[in-house]
Amino acid sequence: MNNQPLVLVADDEPRITKLVALTLHDEGFRVVTASRGEEALKKAEEVRPDIVLLDIVMPDLDGIEVMRQLREWRPVPVILLTAKGSTSDKAKGLDLGADDYIAKPFHPDELAARVRAVLRRSSGVSPGAGIVAFDDIEIDLERRLLTKGGELVSLSRTEWLLLQHLAAHAGKVVLHTELLTKVWGPEYRDDLQYLRVWISRVRRKLGASPGEPGPIKTFQGIGYVLDVEGNLGDAGGSGQPEEERLDDAAVAAGDHDAKAAEPAGQGGVV
Repeated sequence: MNNQPLVLVADDEPRITKLVALTLHDEGFRVVTASRGEEALKKAEEVRPDIVLLDIVMPDLDGIEVMRQLREWRPVPVILLTAKGSTSDKAKGLDLGADDYIAKPFHPDELAARVRAVLRRSSGVSPGAGIVAFDDIEIDLERRLLTKGGELVSLSRTEWLLLQHLAAHAGKVVLHTELLTKVWGPEYRDDLQYLRVWISRVRRKLGASPGEPGPIKTFQGIGYVLDVEGNLGDAGGSGQPEEERLDDAAVAAGDHDAKAAEPAGQGGVV
């Protein structure tokens, strides 16, 4: 899994795109470039960048229009690049939805710092972590998709919310209370039975056999961790306790109480 953030740079001046690409490569970013607005939209759909740098003035579609169209299908962060350095131009760009604005000419160190700052504040998910992949499983946090062995796996809203939160913190233990609060609300923070039953359901969707934890490991009395490295084993209390094996039986039988706990919303996310 490549954790380097992917940057799409769109500018009709080759020297600018070359400078930006070299600068960001040196700072550890992956970079894709485009010279026209339409090309930028096509590449954004193909590669799904973590952030987009747009020149305001381009020959076909200007940066403002490209940003508008991008935002129609995905809330990608945008930094506008322009030779216009006036306060009014900067305010216009920000008012129209840009996350930041850099006037040309700019210093390479400033550019990299601005990109990192926008990525940090643009999402609760770490930059570059839009897709969590391990074994034959791929979790796309942005498009809300789970695939296993290349096949799309259908998830209910509750199943997705649990998986999303675990995947966003892959490799780290997420507390019971945190999961309950995020998925069902603060009034459910002590209802561990709901959580256990739904965790068992998500485990099944990830391919775990009944009575086995699969990649979602239990830390007894603490929480759960999505073990993407597969190295936790049974150490640290990561095996599946007896009460969760009983919950597996409830899942297999179709637990009606758990089904009633499904938050309001669409029945599936894929």
